[in-house]
Amino acid sequence: MDSYAGAATLEWWANRPTYLDRLRVRVAARAAGSGWTCEAILEPPLAADDRESFHFLREFDPHFTLRFDNASTLLVKVVEAGVEGRLILTAAEADAAESTGIRLLPHQ
Repeated sequence: MDSYAGAATLEWWANRPTYLDRLRVRVAARAAGSGWTCEAILEPPLAADDRESFHFLREFDPHFTLRFDNASTLLVKVVEAGVEGRLILTAAEADAAESTGIRLLPHQ
């Protein structure tokens, strides 16, 4: 498969039983050389209070679990693309996650 477009959820887990945020997104992923690129748009756009919470969590740790509707998951790093509600997602590397002490999920 060269591309995927569809709905998913971004989840920020504090620990295995507790998530602090869950956001619906529309993702568009496509193959790029030996890797992939992925953009996401928050659906619906966040209210001001929700934007503050989302920004706080990303500042604390930008790694979220990307959960697809078929229940598959991927740990991703989330970066805002400069346009309100548009995000760039990249696969989190396990070695980097372990060395920085981030939450080692995805949660299943």
